[in-house]
Amino acid sequence: MDYLSEFELEVTRRADRSVLPVRLAYRAHVSRFPVAPTSDTQIFEHTLGKKTSNHINMSADTFHGLFIEELKDIYNAENQLVKALPKMAKAASTEELKAGFLAHLEETKTHVERLEKVFSQLGEKAKGKTCKAMQGLVEEGAEAIEENDPGVIRDVQLIGAAQRVEHYEIAAYGTVVAMANLMGHTKEAALLQETLDEEGATDKKLTSLSKAVNKAAFKAAPGM
Repeated sequence: MDYLSEFELEVTRRADRSVLPVRLAYRAHVSRFPVAPTSDTQIFEHTLGKKTSNHINMSADTFHGLFIEELKDIYNAENQLVKALPKMAKAASTEELKAGFLAHLEETKTHVERLEKVFSQLGEKAKGKTCKAMQGLVEEGAEAIEENDPGVIRDVQLIGAAQRVEHYEIAAYGTVVAMANLMGHTKEAALLQETLDEEGATDKKLTSLSKAVNKAAFKAAPGM
């Protein structure tokens, strides 16, 4: 078995969620080297960045650098969501949906704090970079509000927009949990896993709520 296969197998063993971004990032990184690493020292020089004067190269060209970039992306995404959720709650007609958005707002604030703790433990400044994916998802929620009158039809759209956000976050957190575990950042991985579990629970709540809201919307305006 070649080294790349061993790397992918180990990521797969450790990840609870999607590992494709991790695989592709590492595959692209390894392709820059004519000879695959053959020892633990070479592996960490290639993936974490070669240590010089007790300082690790934090470029996104290294595995650890990419990990930090992923965290910055998620940090920005969570902060975007903190701003969007109050608007979604205000627009919701179903009381349970409104309460759910407000509850997740408080949870999202905790996610931001948790990410700040992860950055601190890694010796990094808590700083985001614009998450364009979340921008697009938030815009979809805004369109649902602007283009539809208050009511259960709009609530159906809001739930759909919210679940797309959750699915994105589940994929994003699944990736960084896998990366953190692979590098031995067990404390950070545990914090990120907490958030991942909470995002999964929120998605399930939305799925459950959607059943009643969908039925009410179909009854009110079947369109057939």
